[in-house]
Amino acid sequence: MTVRTSEVDDLALEETPAPEAPPQVDNLDALESEAIHIFREVAGEFDRPVILFSGGKDSTVLVHLALKAFRPAPVPFPLLHVDTGHNFEEVLGFRDDLVARHDLRLVVARVQDWIDDGRLSERPDGTRNPLQTQPLLEAIEQNRFDAVFGGGRRDEERARAKERVFSLRDSFGQWDPRRQRPELWNLYNGKHRAGEHMRVFPLSNWTELDVWRYIQREKIELSQMYYAHRREVFARDGMWLTSGPWGGPGEGETVTEKTVRYRTIGDGSCTGAVESEAYTVDDVIAEVAASRLTERGATRADDRVSEAAMEDRKREGYF
Repeated sequence: MTVRTSEVDDLALEETPAPEAPPQVDNLDALESEAIHIFREVAGEFDRPVILFSGGKDSTVLVHLALKAFRPAPVPFPLLHVDTGHNFEEVLGFRDDLVARHDLRLVVARVQDWIDDGRLSERPDGTRNPLQTQPLLEAIEQNRFDAVFGGGRRDEERARAKERVFSLRDSFGQWDPRRQRPELWNLYNGKHRAGEHMRVFPLSNWTELDVWRYIQREKIELSQMYYAHRREVFARDGMWLTSGPWGGPGEGETVTEKTVRYRTIGDGSCTGAVESEAYTVDDVIAEVAASRLTERGATRADDRVSEAAMEDRKREGYF
């Protein structure tokens, strides 16, 4: 019997299974994979890296990613905390617990030491956030750190949006946006002269919402300040500040008790809380998704000085 060519083609089509669709890559998986790649790239390219750690959510996520990047080996570099002396006690307790739990090394540069020996002076406004730059740069120099991981994200503030993943600092620790290097195809250029160092931002492509969804997925423990709680606060410059060793309330400022949480954690003199009923990670994700203000714009007084406040400090060597 003669079989027509068209019939053979039809049979072949019936017997050939359809190709499987490529697996879908989850957005958080892609972000995690990129960050872990950056950690391993730095570990292979630099001699003395360090992770800047504040006890906040972004630096806590950095530690979690570093643990995953090198497990089962220990994280091969220490944490560096610049302690202003105006940090929240809850955050310092969380920092020490995390370091002990994961057997990490911790280097602390205390702003108070620089004030005590005259290298720095207290500011008239009482805030110590801008005073962190000199202790940070001296700690980097003294410990010969050549790569410094930071938790900066591009959705936080316009100056941070100018950063590359690898951001070169000169021998004075200063940043020049004109010296940013191209990073085509995720190729990172870590070359630097003696005395220079690299700031590295594994969370560059993350948003605040991505961070919270990752915290939810990975069940990452944070300071309880990030969730709604009752706290005595007073109003200043449209924010709810907490009384502490940094001063306040001032004349005409009344202390009241409110249910608040912190979107970002820093120096107590300039980090405000927001009224919130977000008691769980799910609640926070819903709140962040609905917000139209960045966390720093909403709760950091030091970023309201001018539109270029962060960029000016970054040029001097700030985070």
